[in-house]
Amino acid sequence: MSAEEVSPPSPRRSRIVTTAALYFLLVFAVGLVLGPIRVLWLEPVFGQTIAVLCETPFLIGAMWFAARWTPRWTKLDGGWLSFAAVGLLALIFQQLADLAVGFGLRGMTLSDQLAFFATPPGYIYAADLILFAVAPIFARRRLIAADQDATPPAA
Repeated sequence: MSAEEVSPPSPRRSRIVTTAALYFLLVFAVGLVLGPIRVLWLEPVFGQTIAVLCETPFLIGAMWFAARWTPRWTKLDGGWLSFAAVGLLALIFQQLADLAVGFGLRGMTLSDQLAFFATPPGYIYAADLILFAVAPIFARRRLIAADQDATPPAA
């Protein structure tokens, strides 16, 4: 296969990947700030479940902001499938990063990380992950509505 036969990625595909990476990075950065607060300060006082519940609204806020802002910044257009791809790809990035943090910083095995999902805090975290994956789809609906409201009526 020659270099001429290899086509560069389409602009839409590049925008999806860029949007997903940026969405992931923004939310993960918030999680990196909140994680030590949850683990070091909240969990010893309130327990793991309450600590995760305290962290969740901040993560949802970061998801809401990032899911609305990143497609505008990257000029992502397209249907709901493009935005679903952003959420799914960002979730893959997030899970890879979560595994890396678990292995590297917390000394957790894959079994430990998977077992966490079978606990009450794990249920909350799983719900957060589902919301993380679908937030770009809901943000698209809001972006469309905002664009329609901003469009002046035809004369």
